[in-house]
Parts: sequence; C-alpha cells; structure tokens
Amino acid sequence: MQDASGNLACSAPATHGQSAILRSETTSPALPWHIIGQGLAGTCLAWEFLRRGIPFHITDIGHGGSSRVAAGLINPITGKNFEPSWRIDEFHPQAIAFFQEIENTLAATIWHPTPILRLASSEKEWKKITSKLDLPHIRPWISGNHPTVPAGFIGAVELTGGGRVDTAEFIKLSAAYFSEKGLLTIGSISEPDSSAILCQGAAGLMENQLGPHRCAKGEILTVRADWPQSHIRIGAGGWLVPIGDGHFRIGSTYEWNQLDEAPTAAGLERIIGIANKLGGENFDVTAHVAGIRPILRRSEPLIGKNTDGQWIFNALGSKGTLYAPEMACMLTDWIAEGIRPEEIFIYPTH
Repeated sequence: MQDASGNLACSAPATHGQSAILRSETTSPALPWHIIGQGLAGTCLAWEFLRRGIPFHITDIGHGGSSRVAAGLINPITGKNFEPSWRIDEFHPQAIAFFQEIENTLAATIWHPTPILRLASSEKEWKKITSKLDLPHIRPWISGNHPTVPAGFIGAVELTGGGRVDTAEFIKLSAAYFSEKGLLTIGSISEPDSSAILCQGAAGLMENQLGPHRCAKGEILTVRADWPQSHIRIGAGGWLVPIGDGHFRIGSTYEWNQLDEAPTAAGLERIIGIANKLGGENFDVTAHVAGIRPILRRSEPLIGKNTDGQWIFNALGSKGTLYAPEMACMLTDWIAEGIRPEEIFIYPTH
C-alpha cells in the first residue's frame, strides 16, 4: 500500500490510543538506533528506517543465519489443509511492493514471480483441494489454467501470486549498500543498550531472548537438472523451486533437536526423495545447506519489547519473505510515531 506521497505505507490496522505509550518507546534515542542482526528482519527494518530518515546503524556478524540459505518462497495457499497463509491479504501486497521498491534502488532483481503447481499424491488430498477451489478466500489465488499433471501425482492446481525472493542476494546487496553509506559494521555484537533493536533470528531465540522457542532446523539442496522451469512445484511433503540456468532448490526438512547449521546425511536422503518425486531421478547436487528457522508460538512474527526492556523483531519462521516487510513497517510506526499495532503482533502476547 502507498500513502498520499507515493511511499509505501503499512496496511495492517493499528490500534490508536488503545493504551499509553511511554516516551522512551516512541522517541529516537540521542544516538542512532542500533539494529543488531542483518538477516531478513534487520535488513527490512533498516530499509524502512532509511526510507523515513530515521538514523540507525547495523551490526552483524557477517555469516550464518537462516536468511542467507532460505529459499525465500512466497506461497499464498499452504499446508495439508490447502488454506491461505495467515493474513495473506494484508501482507502479500506489502511484501511484493517492498521488494520491487528495493529492486529499483539496488538496480537488481530480487523478487522472482513464478506460478505454483500444487500437486496431490492421493485421492484424499485431491478431494480436499478440489472441495475448496471455489471458496471466496481461496478462489482469487487460483489461476483458472488446467496444468498437465506430472507423473506420480493424481491432480494439479496452478496458483497465482507465488514466487521466490532471492534472500541471499537481498541481504548481500543490502549489506553493500549500507556499508557504502557507513551504516553497517561487520563484527562481534556488543552488549545491547537502550538504542538496540534485536533482530537476531534463531540465534537470539536460542539465547532465550523471548523465552521458550520452537526453532527448527531445515536443510535444502541445490541441484542441476533438465526439468521444467515454468513453475514452483509443491507436493510430496516438499517443494522444488527453479532458480534459473537449469538449477533448482529443493526442500525442506524439520529437525527440532539438533539445532545447528550442519547439513546431515539424513537430511540429504530425505530431500533426494522429495527431488525424485517432484522432479525426477536425473540430477546433480551442487549444494547442500542448513539453517535454523526462528519460530515462536504458531510461526507468527512478533515485535515489541522483551522482559529486559529491549526492542525485538523476531519469529519470522519459514515465511519471513511474506511477513518481514510489513512487520518492519509496523515496528517503525510504533517506534517513530507511537502507533501501537494489534496485540497479536506484540511480544509478550496476551
């Protein structure tokens, strides 16, 4: 959404006057705001601050984090129940507009719109999908085309509004842009002060910044293959995303106990099985990576202050590219304008 001046504006409703906001929450400190972490959350927040002229500086360790290895998939209709992503109508247009605006600034392609082929492996799954195609909250995302059903599946539906954000490129190019302006320091993280906004993803959650977490490790393969590149394919418990030049990214796994960034033999075996079903058996693995998804409660993002009184922006889960731009906008509204978002977005939840 754009405001009267043509700039991006938050589209999610805010609750004006719902409760008093302390001056320390709405007034910039004497020094610039200190964004700690330049993953997806910290990068989106930094762009929002830059657009509004709010002084800031970013500190990042310069490596690791799920944002640097994520597929960046935006999929409007998800899950076994074939339902829209949470509050998709609010977040989807803001996310697309945000990344397109950044593309213009950086003179680079970050957002790759690609139709999605949702595949059904069983009669039960296909029956559930087809029973929902005409529902008013699902119908706008159905293309109306009749795609060819790939071998091994019994049904296919083409979805619109999908695609991928090249998160690694977004973070790399943003880092170069901020560095050139003297706004980014790569190095160790100092003890946060009152100007800090913690955007540290899973690393922060595992340090108990927000209490009990549900972080999950995920592994992804990049492969080279002679497969169709016209669609993102979702089915068989995974996804296959074309990234150009005959390369694809395939995933993903969920592991809640071994929370590190080391690829595993078990993960490789699991994703090769997904690749065989969604693409075929003939491919070459060119990369195998792992990251830790930052998850709290029901994989819904959170902003606010933690129990130590520090501003936080975290819990983007596996759909960070969809949620991060508008959550950054809402957090900026709160910090700079005193516009408190809905309670559902605020940590701690009530």
